[in-house]
Amino acid sequence: MRDTPGIGHNKGPKPGAGWRRHCWRKARAELLGPTMPIEIVRRRVRRARQLGLSYPEYASILLGTGRDVTAFLFTVEGLYLRLTRELEMPGRVREAVQRIDRCALTGFSPSGEVPEAFRVELSTAAGCPIASVAPEPEPPVGWAEARRAIRATLDPLRLPGNSVVMIGSREVEADWARAANMARFLPRERYFAQNAEVAANG
Repeated sequence: MRDTPGIGHNKGPKPGAGWRRHCWRKARAELLGPTMPIEIVRRRVRRARQLGLSYPEYASILLGTGRDVTAFLFTVEGLYLRLTRELEMPGRVREAVQRIDRCALTGFSPSGEVPEAFRVELSTAAGCPIASVAPEPEPPVGWAEARRAIRATLDPLRLPGNSVVMIGSREVEADWARAANMARFLPRERYFAQNAEVAANG
């Protein structure tokens, strides 16, 4: 393949992820026209409510990935868990997790815990099924290790990373989400505040 453009080429950018995103957004804008049909907006507002997300947050994820949110991945700290003799989850967090609708719930298990046993215990603490759990990455964590840990959680459900939102509390967890090309990383304070606001306005 030659590196120089041929006759008639406008010397625009070489095809790549950024260029494909631009083309997708342009085609989408041309398809929908200058204004989005009201029924699509209503459907998206309903879907954002089911996920406990604000409409702008949900619309931003759709625009950035072209995919609906199919799952949440919660870190241990993202759920405010207390690892006592019995796993404890604050009531407001439990209620928020239970409000999530038509979406898989996944998580990490802390160091030293058997993932399947922790999944069962976490499901009990949350009061709703947690579909998949895998061990949290052990420090020091490079991007390859972070990707592997996240894929170990998502692969049993065949979930693409860019349709999954991670809820956590630390900047290093945001790095994990970026390493796995996830739809979004949301700090726990922001997500649970949005979830409560959506429920109050529901």
